[in-house]
Amino acid sequence: MRACGVSSAGGDVVLLELADPPSPGPGQVLVAVEAAGVGPWDALLNGDGWDVGLRPPAALGVEGAGRVLAVGADVDVFAVGDRVLAHEVPLPGGSGFWAERVLLAAADAAACPIGLTPVDAAALPVNGLTACQALEALGLGRDQRLLITNGAGNTGSLAIQLAAAMGIEVTATASPAATDRLRGLGAAHVVDYHDSTWPDQVQRPFDGALAAARGTAATAMSLVRDGGRLCSLTFDAPAPQRGITSTNLVVRPDATQLARLAKQLEEGTLRLTPEPLPLREGPAALTRAAAGQAGGRKLVLLP
Repeated sequence: MRACGVSSAGGDVVLLELADPPSPGPGQVLVAVEAAGVGPWDALLNGDGWDVGLRPPAALGVEGAGRVLAVGADVDVFAVGDRVLAHEVPLPGGSGFWAERVLLAAADAAACPIGLTPVDAAALPVNGLTACQALEALGLGRDQRLLITNGAGNTGSLAIQLAAAMGIEVTATASPAATDRLRGLGAAHVVDYHDSTWPDQVQRPFDGALAAARGTAATAMSLVRDGGRLCSLTFDAPAPQRGITSTNLVVRPDATQLARLAKQLEEGTLRLTPEPLPLREGPAALTRAAAGQAGGRKLVLLP
């Protein structure tokens, strides 16, 4: 089958011809991939950064959408032909979504709503689950104040929408070009991160902070009230201080959360901006995503 990934540990990302995944075992489903998400985390899969059980030669990708081709024993929630979306870690077949077919744990897959296109569905899992789980970790409620750094990124923009829907007042850092878009998504305030004085321009203190840009967690913590909470997506959460709970988040598969997010996306209460690309552009797409050069769009590969 056609794929995009690595032929050996630490190798370059290239187009590949791979053997089909094995037949699904108990609790597993084999899926014909219709679209697969690309994120900066994919650069960590083939090395010491994030062990997802990749066994090269293998396709990259830990999120996507497609149709069920076969089901293993004990799987009664899906049937052949069902459309699903998933974030999967570890990869039970040792190979990911950037391929024509992928093996998944049925428990990690969510049914894809009828009105959701494969591209939109594939754009959602990692960023949506990360935003949802980060807000859970922060535990904020109505009328509390949240700071989000890199609000224009895919995770940040989803976190803005989810938080605003909960009645949380959101301040986000972003470039001026993204200001109108983020206000439209529900941000009450947007400050220019290029301006080194931006921390002095926000109304402090915040009840919580979501650090979604590298190198911003320490500054964000200085703006959080005593006893507040900070969650970092870039693994640089400072040590707890002033009674502030400080955590690094590693996103986890959660089919229940994903199904709820997918329904919101179908209904239009959540918005994403995917950019579909052919599978052959996988190496270039990964380079763009890893360098933060996707322009606020979610890159999606079409096998």
